[in-house]
Amino acid sequence: SSRRILIVEDEMLLAMNLEDMLIDLGHIVVATATRLPAATAMAQTLDIDLAILDINLAGSRSFPVAEVLRARNVPFIFASGYGNHGLIDGYRDEIVVAKPYSLRQLETAIERGVSAGVPS
Repeated sequence: SSRRILIVEDEMLLAMNLEDMLIDLGHIVVATATRLPAATAMAQTLDIDLAILDINLAGSRSFPVAEVLRARNVPFIFASGYGNHGLIDGYRDEIVVAKPYSLRQLETAIERGVSAGVPS
């Protein structure tokens, strides 16, 4: 089913590609944030079903955004060129889709994220 998704990605071409993939999968992209302050504000206020978080945002880590989402009971998945190696304690068990990812890999990660419900 269609999900309302927040994209947090600092590389604009990757964000645009991800948005296209999500639309192809039938989802609605509510917003895209490219920097930590905007991403944190959006995570606090937007009506979303899921967020996809690039771990590294122009030198900042997206873990504060993940913490806001946890507090709001909004599932999230991480996207990273480093796979699970970019995760810190407290997030090591979260779902990660490794860049570059295919449409099917993205779809599987979204299904897992939503079915897992609230992150631990």
